Amino acid sequence: MQPFYKGLKNIYIVDTLSYKTLSANKETANKQWFVVDADGQTLGRMASKIAKVLRGKYKTNFTPHADCGDYVIIINAGKIVMTGNKMQDRRIFSHTGYPGGQKRISPTEMLSKDETSVVKHAIRGMLPKTKLGAAILKNCYIYAGTEHEQEAQKPTNLNLNDLK
Repeated sequence: MQPFYKGLKNIYIVDTLSYKTLSANKETANKQWFVVDADGQTLGRMASKIAKVLRGKYKTNFTPHADCGDYVIIINAGKIVMTGNKMQDRRIFSHTGYPGGQKRISPTEMLSKDETSVVKHAIRGMLPKTKLGAAILKNCYIYAGTEHEQEAQKPTNLNLNDLK
């Protein structure tokens, strides 16, 4: 590099094209399909790793303001486990918006109504509370059994124990 002006020694002309930060967007994101078997997995640990994969945090081109994560299919969602007595003792809180509209339900009661709701609730809580978080959650497909409808996408198995 050469000095910009002879009288000033510390000012240099910099080639700005080589210093651009690449930012991924929805069109340039290389999305993959993964299958996760939730049978015997601890709920919180599994949900945090799945949220990172959905968000795209394991990718080198992670962009916080864009949906650049992968698609995740979760099977056997009804066979998750929680440590200790959390399955009976923990209360999941919701509010209808009306006075006196507080509802508390245990994970066991949630699983008896809908086997996928506990996993979906856990993953939703670990994603951003914005429109982006709602869009990222649509990339997650949760099934109570071993069968899923995304065979055409040829998903690969994802071992959550290999992720940090």
